[in-house]
Amino acid sequence: MTSHTMKLNTLEEARRAWASHAPQHAKRGVILPGVTSYIPDGWKENFEMAMDAQPTMNTDPNSAVPAMLTTMIDPEVFRIIFTPNEAANIFGEQKKGSWVDQTAMFPVVEATGEVSSYGDFVSNGRAGANTNWPQRQSYLFQIVTEYGERELEMAGLAKINWVSELDQAVAISMDKYQNLTYFFGVRGLANYGLLNDPGLSAPLTPSTKAATGTKWINASGQVVATANEIFNDIQAVYIQLVNQTGGNVKANAKMTLALSPSREAALTQTNSFNVNVADLLKKNFPNLTVTSAVQYGAQTAANPQGVAAGEFLQLIVDQVKGQKSGYCAFNEKMRAHKIIPGLSSFSQKKTGGTWGAIVRAPICIASMLGI
Repeated sequence: MTSHTMKLNTLEEARRAWASHAPQHAKRGVILPGVTSYIPDGWKENFEMAMDAQPTMNTDPNSAVPAMLTTMIDPEVFRIIFTPNEAANIFGEQKKGSWVDQTAMFPVVEATGEVSSYGDFVSNGRAGANTNWPQRQSYLFQIVTEYGERELEMAGLAKINWVSELDQAVAISMDKYQNLTYFFGVRGLANYGLLNDPGLSAPLTPSTKAATGTKWINASGQVVATANEIFNDIQAVYIQLVNQTGGNVKANAKMTLALSPSREAALTQTNSFNVNVADLLKKNFPNLTVTSAVQYGAQTAANPQGVAAGEFLQLIVDQVKGQKSGYCAFNEKMRAHKIIPGLSSFSQKKTGGTWGAIVRAPICIASMLGI
C-alpha cells in the first residue's frame, strides 16, 4: 500500500508513516490488520518487474478439494417398487406335495343313480359313482446368488449389506415368477393359470355403450361407459355364473371380482342418482370383494404380463356346497441349497416349485373380455 501525500524513500520510513496513519484509517472504517507498511517510493518502479518475475506453476491449477470429500451418501436406501403379486389374494394358495413330486392327481367324484318304480319283487334302480383323475405337472425353477469378498467390502463402504440385498432380490424374483405362473401356468406342461385353464368357459363380450364401442375406458384414459352400463356388464357375468352352476350361486355368496387397476378405478363412475358402481355392487352383492391385478389389463409394452386380447374381468365364487372352487398351489416356496465357497467368492442356489392354479370347479368362474 502506498501514500500519495509524502515521499517515502526507505522501508523504515514507510512503516513509521503507516503506523501513524493506521488509527485515522480505522476511524473511517478502513481496518487492514494484515498491512504493516506503505510501499516505499523506491520500490514502485520495480513492481511490475516483480510480477513478471513470478515463476510458473509446476502443478495443475486447482482451488478445490477432491469431490468425494464433499459428497454425502444418504444412509437410507430406496428400493425400486414393483407391481403387487395378487394371484394368491384372489384365488388363495396352498402347498401340495414336495419338490420330488412331478405329477399330482386331483380326484373328482360324480354321483350317479337311477330310480325305478317300486315293486315287492322288483330289483331295479342302482346308485353309483363316477371318478376322474385330472392331473397337473409341477415346474421347478431356480436362481443363483454370487458374491465376492472384495465386492462385499466395497459395498460395505457405502453402508450396504450386499448379501442381504441379494437375498431380498431372490425372494422378490421368485415370488414374482410364482405369481406369474398362478395366472398363466407354464407352457409345455399340464400346468395352467387362473386366466388360461382349459376348463374355463369362454368369456362374455361387453354390451355396446352409448359412447360407442364396448370398453369402459377409452384410449385417453377417460371413463366413457356410464355407471349403469358398467354395472350391467358385471351383472351379465354374474348371470352367466348362476347358469353355469345350475342355480347353486346366490347373490349373497362370497365372491371375488378381479380386474385390472384401471378398470377398478372405473367403478367410481357415478350415475344420475349420485350412486356409483361400487355402491351398486355392494348393495346387490353384499359379500363381493373387488381385487385388482395388472395381469387382467391389456398386454402392452408397459404391461407385458397383460392379456393379449384386451382388458379382462373374472367373477369367482369362493366355494360351492362347502367345496373351494380352486386355489393356487406350490410344492416349494424357497428351498435354500448349501453355500459353495470359491477361492475368494461364494455362491448359493435357491429353488421353488409351482403347480400353477388348480381350478377344481371351472363352473365357479365366469369372465368377460374387452372391457
